[in-house]
Amino acid sequence: MTAHSLVWIGGLFLAAHLLEEKEKVKKVFISFDFDNDSFLKEALVGQAKNSDTPFQIIDQSLKEALTGDWKTKIRPRIQRSDIVVVMCGQKTHTATGVSAELEIAKELGKPYFLLKGYAEKTCTPPTAASASDKMYSWTWDNLKKLIGGAR
Repeated sequence: MTAHSLVWIGGLFLAAHLLEEKEKVKKVFISFDFDNDSFLKEALVGQAKNSDTPFQIIDQSLKEALTGDWKTKIRPRIQRSDIVVVMCGQKTHTATGVSAELEIAKELGKPYFLLKGYAEKTCTPPTAASASDKMYSWTWDNLKKLIGGAR
């Protein structure tokens, strides 16, 4: 009976530990310029498969033309996230969808950060970015820290 109690308690502890670890994983929404920077989104999705990833990608910008009331479709996707990663490329300042997604994230009170998509190129923030928003270099260590709240 004691052995069963220990197994049960151990199993309960393990289940509680796994649940606690799962809760630490941040749900990320990726905002990116679909026309010019789809590669950046794919690269970030690939990085999310690393074994020490503190986040999971739950959604990203819509893969359809920005017609009709697309903002109504994207709002719940952003709402489900814990944090928004704004992938910045060379033409992000012209990407009206990225700016709209960032505005929605701000309205919802979602934390976000700007990630420089190309190390060797000049990347621009979306027009909805605040003047005080910093664009961070995209390294694995930086990404993990930023997802964890270091800003």
